[in-house]
Amino acid sequence: MQTIVESFIRTANAFDVDGALSLFAPDAVIDDVSVGDAFVGRDGVRDYLEQFFVGYHTRSKLLSIEGPDAFRATVRLDFTGDFGHEVGILKIVVNAEGLIERIDADLE
Repeated sequence: MQTIVESFIRTANAFDVDGALSLFAPDAVIDDVSVGDAFVGRDGVRDYLEQFFVGYHTRSKLLSIEGPDAFRATVRLDFTGDFGHEVGILKIVVNAEGLIERIDADLE
């Protein structure tokens, strides 16, 4: 889990949307309460990354990662960008192939 989280942060910080998308299952979902919407499938994940990471020049820094097993983790991140500064929580689920199948995101 640590590896996929670090890969997601690295690709998102580099605004490498295709690299970040390669970490997601085809039917992945990002449900972000802070923006009031869910983004479904790779097209939805692409829209999310382009709008909220590339569009706001968002940079993420890992603060902590805790998980009950190899398939689920709660990740706390420090976000900075054109919006200012926020701390967020990502509840990440990966599938048996090691791809992200769901992220539930919210701000503290």
